[in-house]
Amino acid sequence: MLDGDLYAFQDLLSEDEAAVVRRVRDFLDAEVVPIANDHWARAEFPHHLIKRYADLDIAGRPGSNLLSGWLALEMARADASMATFYGVHAGLAMGSISMCGSPEQQERWLPQMASFGKVGAFALTEPTGGSDVAAGLRTTARRDGDSWILDGRKRWIGNATFADLIVVWARSLDDDQVKGFVVPRETPGLTATKIENKIALRTVQNADIVLDGVRVPSSSKLENANSFKDTAKVLRQTRSGVAWEAVGVMLAAYEIALKYAKERQQFGKPIASFQLVQDLLVRMVGNLTGSLGMCVRLAQLQDAGQYRDEHSALAKAYCTTRMREVVGWARELLAGNGIVLDYDIGRFVADAEALYSYEGTREINTLIVGRAITGSSAFV
Repeated sequence: MLDGDLYAFQDLLSEDEAAVVRRVRDFLDAEVVPIANDHWARAEFPHHLIKRYADLDIAGRPGSNLLSGWLALEMARADASMATFYGVHAGLAMGSISMCGSPEQQERWLPQMASFGKVGAFALTEPTGGSDVAAGLRTTARRDGDSWILDGRKRWIGNATFADLIVVWARSLDDDQVKGFVVPRETPGLTATKIENKIALRTVQNADIVLDGVRVPSSSKLENANSFKDTAKVLRQTRSGVAWEAVGVMLAAYEIALKYAKERQQFGKPIASFQLVQDLLVRMVGNLTGSLGMCVRLAQLQDAGQYRDEHSALAKAYCTTRMREVVGWARELLAGNGIVLDYDIGRFVADAEALYSYEGTREINTLIVGRAITGSSAFV
C-alpha cells in the first residue's frame, strides 16, 4: 500500500491494472525522478525519454478511467512537468482526434501518436484569451478551395517547440464557430517560440505560436469539431486528469515530508514525534485522502457513463486547491531545506501553481459547478 493511500483506494484496481501501475511507477522512479530536478533547473526537456514512454505501451490503450487516472497520479508524483507532457500528448491532442476526428482521421494519426512516433500539442489558449476563449477566440480559419487558411496567435502551448502535430482551434469565418485542425508543426507560416523564464513546470516546453497564412488541406479539419461545445468535450475529459495530477503532487509532497520528519532530529529525537509536526502530516494526508476519494468516484462515474461537466470542474477546483495547501505544509515542515531544489519539495511547490491555473482556473470551474447546482449562470 502507498504510504499516502490511507483508505487503500488502490485496491479498487484490478490485478492487471495494478500491474500496469507498478510497471509505470518502476519506470518513473528509475528514469524520471533521478533527472527531474536537473532538467527542471535547466528548463530543458529530456527528449531521450520519449521512446521510453512509448515502450510503456499505455497511450491510447483501452482501459478504465480509474487506471488512466491512477497513471496520471503516478506521473505527477514523479514529476509534474512530465505528467503535463504526457497529458498534453495523450489527453488533449490524442483526445481531440479520438473524440472529434472521423474514423479515417483517427486511423491516420492515432496509431502514430500512441507509439510516440508523432508527438502532439493542443493550441487553444491565446495571448488575449484564456478563461474567455470560448467567446473571445481570435484565431481565424478561412476556406480557400480545398484548403483552410489559419491566421492568429496562440500562447502557453505545451510541447509545441518539438511536437510533430498541433491541434489548432480557430474560428471559422464561414459560420463564426470554433473548428479544430491537425497541423504539422513544420507547415509553412507556423512558428513556435519557447516561453522563457518560467518559474513552474520548467521542463515543459511551452510556446508562443504565430499562424501566418498557414494553409492546410480540408482533410486536416477534424470532422466532428464544429463548435466550442466539441472543444469543451475534450476539456471535460482532460480536466479530470488534472485533478488526478494534483493528487499525485500531494502524494509526492506528503511522502517527502513524512520521510524527512522521520529522519530529521531536533531536541534529541525525530521531529515526527512532535505534536505540531504530526498535525501538519495529518492535514496533508487528510487533503490527500479526500481528494483521492473524489477522483476515484469521478472515475467510476466516467466508467458508468454518468459523467457531467460539473463533476470534473469540481474535482479540478477542489483537488488543486487542496494541493496548494499540502505542498505549502510540506515546505513548511522542511523549513529552510524546503527551498533547496535538492530536497525536491521546492519543485512541487512551484509546479503546483501551474496545475492550479491550467485546464480552467478555480474561478471558472467554480462557476461551472455553480451553474449546475443553482440553474443560474453567473458567467459575464
